[in-house]
Amino acid sequence: MSLSSLPLKDRPALVRQQFPHFDIAGFIVTRGDEYLGEYVAPYAERLAWLTGFTGSAGLAILLNDKGCVFSDGRYTVQMKDQTLPEHWETRHSSKTPPRQWLEEHAQGLRIGYDPKLVSQRELAAWSSPHIQLIALEGNPIDTAWTDQPVPPTTPIIHHPLEFTGKTSREKRAELAQQLRKAGQEAMIIADCPSLAWLLNIRGHDIAMTPIAHAYGILYASGQVEIFAEQSRFHDAVEDDGILPKAPSSLPTALQHLSGKLVRLDPATTPLWFRMTLEAAGAEIADGPDLCTLPKAIKTKTEQDGNRRAHQLDSIALARFLHWVEKHGVGQRETALAAKLESFRALSPDYKGPSFETISAAGPNGAYPHYRAEVGHDSILTENCVYLVDSGAQYPFGTTDITRTLWIGPDEPPAALKKAFTAVLRGHIALSRQRFPHGLPGYRLDSVARSALWNMGLDFDHGTGHGIGSYLSVHEGPQSISVAPRPTGLVPGMILSNEPGYYEVGAYGIRIENLLLVKESTLNGPSGPFLEFETLTHTPIDKRLIDTAHLTPDERQWLDRYHATVQERLLPLLERELHEWVKESCAPLT
Repeated sequence: MSLSSLPLKDRPALVRQQFPHFDIAGFIVTRGDEYLGEYVAPYAERLAWLTGFTGSAGLAILLNDKGCVFSDGRYTVQMKDQTLPEHWETRHSSKTPPRQWLEEHAQGLRIGYDPKLVSQRELAAWSSPHIQLIALEGNPIDTAWTDQPVPPTTPIIHHPLEFTGKTSREKRAELAQQLRKAGQEAMIIADCPSLAWLLNIRGHDIAMTPIAHAYGILYASGQVEIFAEQSRFHDAVEDDGILPKAPSSLPTALQHLSGKLVRLDPATTPLWFRMTLEAAGAEIADGPDLCTLPKAIKTKTEQDGNRRAHQLDSIALARFLHWVEKHGVGQRETALAAKLESFRALSPDYKGPSFETISAAGPNGAYPHYRAEVGHDSILTENCVYLVDSGAQYPFGTTDITRTLWIGPDEPPAALKKAFTAVLRGHIALSRQRFPHGLPGYRLDSVARSALWNMGLDFDHGTGHGIGSYLSVHEGPQSISVAPRPTGLVPGMILSNEPGYYEVGAYGIRIENLLLVKESTLNGPSGPFLEFETLTHTPIDKRLIDTAHLTPDERQWLDRYHATVQERLLPLLERELHEWVKESCAPLT
């Protein structure tokens, strides 16, 4: 990814030259944009511009004499590969949190940050009595980055009722009632997927996530002011309760909230809003974005739409996996990703990928978020592992799927099959698990890890994340991970199921399906328990399975899963693929 004509090695010095103008001795560079999004437009790739690190999570701290880049376990190797060691240390953000590093290297120094790019929760995670954190007016990165791209201004389009199942007016009325019940007169909406869901709008301001960059204020009356240029709207306004406003009028609108109780999510709202509202005399009520939970609980229309999206995806994946088996050897990783894209594009409903495809041959699969680049990618060879993690956007749903394949005529190594089977056992265990209504997702995380743990193995990423409906491929508040997030699982939520194992220098293993939470036939004292409906219908590579390590129940689950895959695929695929489908979905022997 080329973000500037300026050599990477020269960029830290240019930013340091700005420090005296801001009266600081260091600066914290976040990954997120002004909307604190996971994925950002090119103009907001400040972290990548400064450091070279292109992961979707992380931050950097630049001091006058040193610098450090932080990210989680998905990106520890990528950070080392992409950053210049003479300028940057790299740290695992959980093992060496930024606050700890600041306390060791920046005590007594004035360290700046951009309050438009930082949430209250982020700031609290960095804060210490020994560190001076200074909110700046302006950003030294933007000053130094002289060829910075301009922000996008794509059309904002209406997302119709046939895909949402609920009008914007209905959604706003429900949330406004919650505001009134809490005695709150307005809520700031800084999260673009939340605004897109609430107003039934979509856009193309960033690649792969169909959102429009805008802020909103929801009032207790049910009206919403949306701050985006009028020329962008076209047919997007569903009713007269949606009031488009110029972005330049946002400070004035916040001033008008003086003396009012305003709801603000400390995790999803830039700190600038809190500072501006407090200066105006408004009272802040910290609380979760009221859009987040209902957005995660899909309507029946959205559930049906996601089933339809996965059906289309299953066709594309079957064609691709068949093609890889026949023609994949000798292909470059980027060509393989392009081929998968071409199969998805055969559907007229396909709108594009939901994230950049992870196409990883052999040892590259050991990097959970590996990115293949033209000219630097590997060639798929015989007798190696190929991991492909990809997703698609359709107007009625969003998909995300990972498959791990054995490529070649030889039998896979026994250790590889044993590890793959442990990952598969965890995947099956989570798929089959029943649980009480409202159980937090983290309580299920060990279910997917147990088989690996019994072998002394583990993986350094979450087991499951929420999925949007023609929105972000990573959506909260629900998740399945070691992080003790309290959100309970309820019917209508969609999550991924993706345990894995990564042998550095050799291979990566991950098996991912998407699951829909629904009521089960099992009743407890408090009512029906919940279970998962598997939405993804794509064969799992049986060549990598050590059947001796599967229990009879696990074998039965896999055989039933493959029988369903075959039943769904055969009527939809051309005849020349039928034999491959039957063989891929045949019962275990």
